[in-house]
Amino acid sequence: MLNGKRILAVVPARGGSKGIPLKNIYPLAGRPLIAYTADVVKQLEWIDLAVVSTDSENIAHVAREAGLSVPFMRPEPISGDRIGDWDVLTHALEECEKLNGCVYDIVIMLQPTSPFRKASHVAAAVNRLIEGRFDSVWTLSRTDSKAHPLKQLVINDELFDYYDPAGANIIARQQLCPLYHRNGVAYAITRSCLLDQKSIKGARASAVVIDDPLVNIDTMEDIEWAEYLLTRGRIEL
Repeated sequence: MLNGKRILAVVPARGGSKGIPLKNIYPLAGRPLIAYTADVVKQLEWIDLAVVSTDSENIAHVAREAGLSVPFMRPEPISGDRIGDWDVLTHALEECEKLNGCVYDIVIMLQPTSPFRKASHVAAAVNRLIEGRFDSVWTLSRTDSKAHPLKQLVINDELFDYYDPAGANIIARQQLCPLYHRNGVAYAITRSCLLDQKSIKGARASAVVIDDPLVNIDTMEDIEWAEYLLTRGRIEL
């Protein structure tokens, strides 16, 4: 518990990844990705329960070896690549409350594909959620101005144009408002946001911006970059 709030951490790890087969347990520097998430969970003593939501017996086995609980298997209807986070988190919350006979006030989603998260990142998100009485708090990273929507182009019938016509007026990056993107480190969400608002964001959503170097694993190139950062000492876990 933290400030009287019972907290459930959910680690979503379906087995049907197409880019990297069984991505959530793919070895990074000799360890399965999900083990890095387990390391962080062990440092957060106020997490009442941490569970893995998976449809894969292989992933379940590796998760248990890493010290995470897998009290149920994710059913097939919510195991596809078009299933949203809300479905997965709501299912996990309801299953855990039924199994343990209690109510969890806060759900934290910790995706295994963010191996460089720190316990302090997760704690910052949960503390902000509680202290600010927000519906949710997501961790974000700053988006490089080169990737700003107003600097993006599209190609149609061999002709290119601005993705947004307003991009024609951009001369210097100082004209661009700061933008941020989800980094997958942590999503802290209240129970009422999930069940009553049926959302992982809710009406009152806040953010914790992380400036530390992060890698969100989606491709083999991401794995290679993450291993480079680890072996060169650019990342301390």
